[in-house]
Amino acid sequence: MSSLPATTLEDMVRHAFAGTRGRVSAQAPLGARTWFRVGGPAEWLFQPSDAEDLAGMLSRLSPELPVIALGACSNVIIRDGGLDGVVVRMARGFADIAVEADGLVVGSACLDATVAEHAAQAGLAGLEFLAGIPGSIGGAVRMNAGAYGADIASVLDWAEIVTRDGNMLRLGNAALRFGYRRSGLPEGAMVVRARLRGTPASPADIARRIADIRAARELSQPVRARTGGSTFRNPDPEVSARKAWELIDQAGCRGLRRGDAQVSEKHCNFLINLGHATAQDLEALGDDVRQRVAQHSGVSLHWEIKRLGRTQGTPA
Repeated sequence: MSSLPATTLEDMVRHAFAGTRGRVSAQAPLGARTWFRVGGPAEWLFQPSDAEDLAGMLSRLSPELPVIALGACSNVIIRDGGLDGVVVRMARGFADIAVEADGLVVGSACLDATVAEHAAQAGLAGLEFLAGIPGSIGGAVRMNAGAYGADIASVLDWAEIVTRDGNMLRLGNAALRFGYRRSGLPEGAMVVRARLRGTPASPADIARRIADIRAARELSQPVRARTGGSTFRNPDPEVSARKAWELIDQAGCRGLRRGDAQVSEKHCNFLINLGHATAQDLEALGDDVRQRVAQHSGVSLHWEIKRLGRTQGTPA
């Protein structure tokens, strides 16, 4: 790749990728990588070899160019026009799990369910809730993912991040300023590793708890459909004592459709792709739900699923 001074947009991107050891792809399809199976391509897709490879690329990438990290894509709708700039996808170099006496150090690409299984095998309790969360650790830290009475904020000791300008930092729990389904990660920062705390316990007891969580999730959520995580955050208690799914159900939205996008009849805080939905169908259906809930109860639901990129036909 060229090492000449970057002048055009493509020059700037190629300058950032010069010397990287990871995989670089132009106009890379993303739809098949997402749980919804929708969305346009990434202008540039970069799969770094490790944290140092990622940091080097970001240190060379012009600040004016957009860059975003994608994990397992379980909680995201990528719009039909795709994503501009550089999309970073953590893969094999971010999937290590190290067991310690009272916790695990895990890479950001590790699936939440895999981390729960390793904790059970190591006899470390407290991480079972991860078995009920789709996605990977990087996204779980970013959004303070939680389920079944626990969340990342309750178990995380520290997270290692790479900032937008390529610096590597370790942030403790307090520095991340966790809240309900959010964290205070610096703008543009990417999680590369985290330490999760556990408590020694019987592996068999932990395994039973994980089995119970998986059974409950199978019973209540459309886990075998083309779907994502919960669509909307639960309202703050001072706004409404009802959960998002209750508000959606009471507004008559269970089973509501727009094209091949449907509000799940099994759990109406999940949207599903029946086969040929577009990202636009899914997002528009979500907005239909928000409007109906607001009209019925006066509560404004806020998206928990991230919607990223350009709509089809929007100029880059």
